[in-house]
Amino acid sequence: MNLAGPAAERIDQLLWAMTALGTVVFIIFCIGLGYGLFHRRARPPEPSLEHDRRRTRMILLFGAAIPAVILVPLLLWTFDALAALDPRARRPDLVVDIVGKQWWWELRYRDSVPGRAFITANELHVPVGRRVELRLTSTDVIHSFWVPELQGKTDLIPGRENVTWIEASRPGVYPGHCAEYCGTQHAHMGLLVVAEPAEEFEAWAAQQRQPAAAPADSAAALGQQAFLASACARCHAVRGTAAGGRLGPDLTHVAGRRMLAAGTIPNTPGHMGGWIAQPQALKPGTRMPQVPMSPEEFRRIHHYMLSLR
Repeated sequence: MNLAGPAAERIDQLLWAMTALGTVVFIIFCIGLGYGLFHRRARPPEPSLEHDRRRTRMILLFGAAIPAVILVPLLLWTFDALAALDPRARRPDLVVDIVGKQWWWELRYRDSVPGRAFITANELHVPVGRRVELRLTSTDVIHSFWVPELQGKTDLIPGRENVTWIEASRPGVYPGHCAEYCGTQHAHMGLLVVAEPAEEFEAWAAQQRQPAAAPADSAAALGQQAFLASACARCHAVRGTAAGGRLGPDLTHVAGRRMLAAGTIPNTPGHMGGWIAQPQALKPGTRMPQVPMSPEEFRRIHHYMLSLR
């Protein structure tokens, strides 16, 4: 695995240390077991005080001393790794609330300046080299946030806030997953962590803070009207319009995302159209229903969604 963050690197070091020590102990155990099974004495030793003392020394050596030599350093190494992974160990540069839902992720970027906070979905952008604190919760069942190349797993539990952090050492796109079975579409509850230089991140965040752009042509204007008149606007929000639903992801800049349906399909015009028309065919069991619409309404809404960048 191509690790890209200090948290994942610490976990990886501890994993390999435990694997190496466990392998050595297992080999020694197998050698001892084989020796005991196939080595036969000519006759059992005569009971004696010296024999009992020798047996006691062997028990203490192999049952206490050697395990202590192996396990105590490993325990101290584990404590050191846990201390380094503690989200309270360092002040974060950015705080993001992540809310797990069946089966997608709502991302709420905090900011101390009023008006600079914003909401998006399924695509977590972070600046390279900055620590990002993640405050995790769920609205329905237990989920688990896991980006293997950046950080270990942390559960999202209804009614409780858990805290973890990520930091990317270099630019890249790192896939994340829900690591706790959460229902029918658990396997398709993915997200992307996009690590980019600070200037690019700030440009992206500035764009996300903006409301949806006004329709640039008559087709987009008709599409906006069709969207607002449909059931879509009751579940989704498009900032800057009358659509303020919170059941589904915020769609203000949906056309600018890399993936649709929480990492299920790429965000292309064809897949966008398929997702609008037949969500249950692409992600069976998804909470997004198939909304009845005429071919003309579909074309208008599809065109409008593609304009939301």
